[in-house]
Amino acid sequence: MPAGKQPGVKPVPPQLQNVARFVKLMDSQFQIPGTKISFGLDPLIGLIPGLGDLIDYAISALLLIAMVRNGADGKVVARMILNISIDGIVGLIPVLGRFFDFFYKANRKNLVLATEHFGEGRHRGSATSVVVLVLSILTGIFILLAVLSYFAIKWVWMFLHSL
Repeated sequence: MPAGKQPGVKPVPPQLQNVARFVKLMDSQFQIPGTKISFGLDPLIGLIPGLGDLIDYAISALLLIAMVRNGADGKVVARMILNISIDGIVGLIPVLGRFFDFFYKANRKNLVLATEHFGEGRHRGSATSVVVLVLSILTGIFILLAVLSYFAIKWVWMFLHSL
């Protein structure tokens, strides 16, 4: 499939071609044989205990930043943040989070939003106050998860050394 062309995604504007390739790698690079179910590295990275969800969330945030740097308006940014937040929060739930990653594909949803925004002029408008609020909450959650992961790893390390 040509770069930047994915199932369910309209033609990607030139400024998002690199983002589109990375989104495909994260969300739909591989297919389960005999099915139409595709997946990428996202659910696999999520299998890393404690850190997998943080890594997934950080990668999604980097993709969002790349789209913002290309001039996305506040309204579309707010919707993108909502997508990665849903993915990140549900991803924290053991077992269910991994299955959710196979089907939700937040990065692909964000690429569709960006393509509609840049290619068709949709999702325009300001959402500055919402974006600031959501980013503040998400930053707090991210920091909390990082601290909890640190203490969980420290506890496991101390437990293993006590054996």
